[in-house]
Amino acid sequence: MPVQVITALEAEQWQRLGAPVFVRGQLRSYARLLKVDIEDLLQQAGIAPVEPPRLVSHAHTPRLRRFVENMGRRAVYVVITAVLAVPAWFAFQGKLADTPPNTVALDVVPAGLGTQSPAGSAAVVEREQAPAVVERAPYIASMAPVARQTPAAPVAGLVLNFSGDSWVEVAAPDGSTLEKGLVPAGETRSYKAGQVGRVKLGNAAAVQVQQASGNVDLAPYKRGNVARFTVSSDGFVAPVSY
Repeated sequence: MPVQVITALEAEQWQRLGAPVFVRGQLRSYARLLKVDIEDLLQQAGIAPVEPPRLVSHAHTPRLRRFVENMGRRAVYVVITAVLAVPAWFAFQGKLADTPPNTVALDVVPAGLGTQSPAGSAAVVEREQAPAVVERAPYIASMAPVARQTPAAPVAGLVLNFSGDSWVEVAAPDGSTLEKGLVPAGETRSYKAGQVGRVKLGNAAAVQVQQASGNVDLAPYKRGNVARFTVSSDGFVAPVSY
């Protein structure tokens, strides 16, 4: 034991030793060292007894206060929802109420409304005089040409569409590597006819393969979730020969 502690104990200078719990501990240690029983003397030493600290609960909330807080939170949620939803609803209703006008290109005249001018550069619409006139929405002339659907061009070569991350390994007919690595979802890889000789797809379920004849069913070329196939010179898929 330190000399200053023994000096303070013998002089009964308890304040130098700190809290009562430390004073009692030091006295008992010194008594064991001297083989003296001092339990009776501790009661007469004037040392404050050791009392455990009182635990005060700060987490308890009265039922009324808890009810008021819950109602306040719900009111805030209702106000926020109203502030966000009501303007959006009015805007949506306004868009539904605004009916777009009918438009017609200058190079096309709707049937029954008139005739096209010989020059073809402008349309002169004349309404026929009839006893009964059918009310129709006015047509607005538009300079935009009429959209004509064109057939989609056939897929040339091989196309890989990735809906999920997939490890790929694409080799040329001579065995050289065209691409090898992880391709993220949303990517597309296109290869010309005769450019690809062999393909390995790690996550085959997330890859759509297209060729000139359409989509390729990878089921015959899969083992687990890995597909392996070769591509002929004319762009058709064939199984890998092991």
